[in-house]
This record gives sequence, structure tokens and C-alpha cells, in this order.
Amino acid sequence: MADKSQDQTRIFAGMVAKKQGWVVNPEAAFTDILTEGLTTNWNRYGYYLCPCRDSEGSRAADEDLICPCKYSWDDIRDSGHCYCALYFSKAFAASGKAPQGIKDRRFSPGT
Repeated sequence: MADKSQDQTRIFAGMVAKKQGWVVNPEAAFTDILTEGLTTNWNRYGYYLCPCRDSEGSRAADEDLICPCKYSWDDIRDSGHCYCALYFSKAFAASGKAPQGIKDRRFSPGT
């Protein structure tokens, strides 16, 4: 599998956001850190593992953490942004609020 550049990862994140009706976090410096982590994970594992979490050692074990992780939709619905704050709801982005830490749903089922 070919390595990805950070520019390719930025394009990926933008396409995900557009498809889901979200927006990418507008804070460029923060988003650069996240896309750098996603790029590193792609080049290491061959898939976009959430940059805020550690690999379980295989794609099958990490399936729920592949960006956008399966928890993103509930996180964005409930908090306005996903766990790592790469993706915002349009309303949250328009509010100008800063993302806050949220519970990791992977280890907090039912929240």
C-alpha cells in the first residue's frame, strides 16, 4: 500500500466531513497535528487509525477506530465534535466554541 502525504490526508478529512455534513476543525495548527497523526498511522498500519488512540495490533481489532471512528456520529450529535476534535457539527463550528474533552465511548459503552 502506498504511503500517504499529509496533504492527501487533509483531502481525505475534508471529503469525510463533506460526506457526513460535518466540518473539519477550523483551527489549522491543531488540525495539522491530527492530520500528521493520521498520516503517520496510515503509513505505519495501512489505514487511518484515529490519531488519539493506540492500535490494538491489527486492522480487525482497530476496525472501530478507523477514521471516522464508529463513535464519531454519537460524539458529534451529543458534544458537537468527535473525540479527537477533528470533525465538528456545522452548528458547533458556527458557535465558535472550543472543543472540550469528552468520554471515550469505546471504554464507556452506553454513553
